[in-house]
Order: sequence, then structure tokens, then C-alpha cells
Amino acid sequence: MRLGARIRSVRQARGLTLVELARLAELSHPFLSQLERGQARPSMVSLERIARALGSSQIELIAAATDDLVPSGTGDRVSLVRRREGPQGPFGGGEARILVHGDVTFIPMEFRGSNRTPGEFYRHDEDEFLHVVDGSVLVDLADEGSYALEPGDSIHYAGGTLHRWHTPAGGEYHLFIVKERRAGS
Repeated sequence: MRLGARIRSVRQARGLTLVELARLAELSHPFLSQLERGQARPSMVSLERIARALGSSQIELIAAATDDLVPSGTGDRVSLVRRREGPQGPFGGGEARILVHGDVTFIPMEFRGSNRTPGEFYRHDEDEFLHVVDGSVLVDLADEGSYALEPGDSIHYAGGTLHRWHTPAGGEYHLFIVKERRAGS
């Protein structure tokens, strides 16, 4: 039920109707209506389609829907996430862990991936910052160019920029990602 409410909130913040979201996500309007009312549960494939259509990710939708279930123990002004805590799940070509709880102005994530092919481009309205902790990554920003990053390198790109990344050499890579949080998302 919380996930459906979060999807509705993000959809409305993006100015989309249920019919528009259904078209963008290639899902049925009745299914999305039931999901938003807590009467249906999405598969991971459906959740990925919804997240992409909203310019978000599965892990961000899930984390936002469960934030109020995780007591911070420190009040509303501080968010503490210990090393084995934080919502985890699929993000891009790997797995991410969100490193903050609550309604904050940015979303820091730890990301691990090993995808050798770049996959599809992502685009969202929020700015994004990447810092390579370990491994090598090729960041493809479409018309803005491609950038080979090594440990210690960072890149920032404005919202609306097509982006994807992978490791052509193989092996695992580890990123620190900070994504701006848009109002209502």
C-alpha cells in the first residue's frame, strides 16, 4: 500500500495522469490504478517500467515508501544509516543501497555493478554525481561524450542528461552516487 501511495505521489509531482503513466510504462491503466490504491503488487519488471517512466528507480521508490518504517533514533534533523542498513535493490545494471533515511534534498547511494555492456540510457530531471571508489567505469553521456573513470575520479551531469555506465574490462566496480531529490519524489 505504501509503494502504491509513493508511486501516486511521484506521478502527480511529475504532472502525469494514470493513463499517461500507463502508456509510458507500457502497463494497463486498471493495473496502475489498483497498484496506487494498494490492491495490486507489481513484479520487479513492472516496477522497473514504472520507475523508468517516472524518471526514478526501483530502489528509490521502495526506499521512499518505507522511510517512515525505519526509526532513525536521532530525530528529524539527523539520518543515521549503519553499514548493514539502508534499503537495497536493483539500480541500473547493478545493486544500490541508499545511505540516508527520510525526506532529504539529495539521495546518496552506494552502487556495485559488473555489467560489461552499457544497457539502455537513463534520463531523469535531477542532477547526479558519481564518484568511483573501486574498479573502472565507462560513463556514456550520449551527445555529451564518454568518460573513462578510475578510482578517485568523479563526474557530475545535469538533470535531463542521457546516461549509462558499464565496465568494458570486466570485473566489479564500486561507485558512490548522489542524486538530487526532486520535490514530491
